[in-house]
Amino acid sequence: MAAPDHLFNLRNNFYLGSYQAAINNSDLPNLSPDDAVERDCLVYRSYIALGSYQAPPPLFLLHFLVINEIDSAAATPLQAVKLLAQYLSNPHDKESIIASLKEWLADPAIGNNATLRLIAGIVFMNEEDYNEALKHTNAGGTMELHALNVQIFIKMHRSDYAERQLRVMQQIDEDHTLTQLANAWLNLAVGGSKIQEAYLIFQDFSEKYPMTGLILNGKAVCCMHMGNFDEAETLLLEALNKASFSGGNQIFDAKDSETLANMVVCSLHLGKSTSRYLSQLKLTHPEHILVKRAASAEDSFERAVQSVG
Repeated sequence: MAAPDHLFNLRNNFYLGSYQAAINNSDLPNLSPDDAVERDCLVYRSYIALGSYQAPPPLFLLHFLVINEIDSAAATPLQAVKLLAQYLSNPHDKESIIASLKEWLADPAIGNNATLRLIAGIVFMNEEDYNEALKHTNAGGTMELHALNVQIFIKMHRSDYAERQLRVMQQIDEDHTLTQLANAWLNLAVGGSKIQEAYLIFQDFSEKYPMTGLILNGKAVCCMHMGNFDEAETLLLEALNKASFSGGNQIFDAKDSETLANMVVCSLHLGKSTSRYLSQLKLTHPEHILVKRAASAEDSFERAVQSVG
C-alpha cells in the first residue's frame, strides 16, 4: 500500500496558481525531512510567484523575504529557490547570479539535484537560452521537469518534441494536474480543433478546484482563439478582481502580467481602449514582450512621422 502523499494539496495549489492557499495551508504535521524541504520550497516559490507581480514595492519585498529566510546552511533545493528569488529581484546582478548557478550545476555533489535543475531550467528559459535550459531539464526525473520541458519545446516551436514529453507524462500519471496542464498548453500551441480540448481541460479544473488567475486565463485564451471575445473579457475581468493577496495586515493588489496582456489583446478585438491595461503592464512588468512590442511600434511610428515632416 502506497504511503499517503501529505503534500498533494499543497502541490496542486501551487501548480494551479493558488499561491496564497498554498502558503496558508502549509502547516502540515508529521512530515519526513525530505517532505519538509519540499514543503518549504513550494511555500517559498509561492511567495516568489506572488512577488513576481512586481513593481508595487510591497510585492517586490516578497523576494527579499525568501532571500532573508533561507540561510547558507539550508538544503540544496532551498538554496536553489533562494537563487531564483535573487535572479528575479536583482536584474542588474543577473550575470553573477547565473555564474553561481552554473558553478552549482557543475558540482558533482549537487549538480543533479532535481530542484536545482528545475530552477536552472526556469532561469535559462527566462533568458530565452533554451538549449542551455534543456541541458539541465531534458533528463526529467520529476513531473515538474517534464512539464517544464513541454513549455520549453513549445517556446522553441517544436510541438513534436513537446508531444513526446507529454506522452512520457501520460505514461507516468495521465490524471496528474501537471499532465493535464501540459496537455492544455500543447493543445493551445497546436491550435485548430485542439483549442476546444484545451478549453475543456481548463473547464474541468474550474469545476474541481477553486478558480485561480491561471485557470481563468487559460479559459480566456481558449475563448479568444475561438473568437468568443465577450466571454474572454468576462473571464479576464474576474481574474483581475482575484488578483489580490494578504500579507501581514494588508491586502496587496497583484496584477498578473498575463492577465493584463490578455486584456490588452481582448480589448483590441472588442474595439475598446487598451490604454489602462497597457499602462499597468508597462508599470509593473516593463520587460514583458507586449510592452517591448508596443515600444517598438511607437518608435517606428515616431520615425515615420519625422521622415514625413
